Amino acid sequence: MLAKAKSAFEHTFHPRLKDQVATHDGTHDAPSTIKPPTPTEVVRYRYHHGTNLGSIFVQEMWLTGSMFAPDSTGISELAAVQGWVKSEGIEKTRARFEQHWQEYVSDADLDWLRDVAHCNGVRLPIGYFTLGPDFCRDTPFGAVGDVYKNAWSAVKALVKRCHDRGIGVLVDLHGLPSGANGGDHSGTDSGAAQLWTSQPDKSLATRCVCYIVHELRCVDGILGVQIVNEAEANASGMYEWYSSVLAEVSKVDSTMPIYISDAWNFGQAVTWVQQKNRVQEYRKNPVVIDAHLYWCFSDDDKRKTPQQITAEVGTRLMELNGKSWSVLDRGAVNAVVGEYSCVLADESWSQSGGVSKDELVQKFGIAQSTYYQRNAAGSFFWTYRMDWMDYSGEWGFKQMNIQQAIKPPISLTFSVVEVQSRIAKAQGQRDDRRGQAYASHCQYWDANDPSDKYEHWRFQLGWDIGFSDAMSFFGMRSQCNLQGGDKIGLLELWTLKRLEESGQVGQYGWEFETGLRQGITGFVEAAGV
Repeated sequence: MLAKAKSAFEHTFHPRLKDQVATHDGTHDAPSTIKPPTPTEVVRYRYHHGTNLGSIFVQEMWLTGSMFAPDSTGISELAAVQGWVKSEGIEKTRARFEQHWQEYVSDADLDWLRDVAHCNGVRLPIGYFTLGPDFCRDTPFGAVGDVYKNAWSAVKALVKRCHDRGIGVLVDLHGLPSGANGGDHSGTDSGAAQLWTSQPDKSLATRCVCYIVHELRCVDGILGVQIVNEAEANASGMYEWYSSVLAEVSKVDSTMPIYISDAWNFGQAVTWVQQKNRVQEYRKNPVVIDAHLYWCFSDDDKRKTPQQITAEVGTRLMELNGKSWSVLDRGAVNAVVGEYSCVLADESWSQSGGVSKDELVQKFGIAQSTYYQRNAAGSFFWTYRMDWMDYSGEWGFKQMNIQQAIKPPISLTFSVVEVQSRIAKAQGQRDDRRGQAYASHCQYWDANDPSDKYEHWRFQLGWDIGFSDAMSFFGMRSQCNLQGGDKIGLLELWTLKRLEESGQVGQYGWEFETGLRQGITGFVEAAGV
């Protein structure tokens, strides 16, 4: 069924796109390079539903206390590895850590994420030290660098295990040289974010990112690379460094989505990213914002009731409002919620007004799940694997799923048979929906300005491609006999990509973009997803 749709896409729509390159305003379209979405493109541009995998390659005492020697002197990765090296030497420490990397997330864990939680993506925190001894030289990890000889191989092995289950991986450079923030999750207990004031550290960080992208450019199942986690607020020169990294990465692989931290200023990140993701910037990497949303840390949030916080969920990410459409003129911006939880402070729970905590947790979690699925390009809970899984509470992705506080996108719960049935249903409505959409488009614009010589064929062409794209995303998992159907999540970036590939970036390119978006919506509505 999907093969027939792909054949129709290739043989019916491509010739029209290549033939109609002249435009009456005196310009010419570039030849189209549009092809049906590949499995790699679907993994990168779909809506990502999942979780952070946990403290596997970046140890945090509160998550993996078992990885710290009894006499460890800190709570970070460096403290953990130094403690064991001191007590049992490099070789035994390497064996200990390698066992952790290989076994901490089991095949049963990954099966559960696929079959029960219906995840199609995970975020995997790593550190610069994870890349091996060469990247540890002249850093605090220099003396223990040999522990990490096989760490990067372990990362790639875990990526493959995820991919084999239809789960994409966002490789998150969580720990940067000298720290992008002062947290112990940056790898040390320094308490300082010294990356931003050190050119040697920024150069090393850039080298790390380029190495990761080079290594992963042909690896199946990579949904993107995150170049920094939770950058310090108002970090000096952060956006300049982002720009320099993007310039270098584009030389390695300009197709890999690059995720950046919003540094706790989402609005500023939206403005910057929308300027980066423009048609004239195409052939450079698509840039995605990573925002983290918590309601348990600030004094202001501690004064709020659980009910107030739940209602507040719908006020986040508001800076995205009005930023969609017309990517040809304004650029594209998409964001994911890279971390969130169902945790509230004790002060908030004490103001529950007699309502049970379980009920409030469920409402809070469902409010987040629902809102992020409508307004973001993906979401990753913090976190999955930890030493205290059985009593992880509102920090635990598994526990929150058990309590039905996390709801996956409904399309990811469909069986293979149901996905195929919905595709057939949508195919049956395709011609009628295209005709109605085209007629409405022509009627509106011809009446709006009868003197303009519109090129409505661009709308119809865009509609056909949009419908086929959405169908390809939805049906890709079923081709591998995997449950669930994907939806386009990074919609603005996908639209930008299709516009550039179409060659239609002239005066009437907006008609192609409008048709593309309506075609995507047409499939979603016809398939009932």
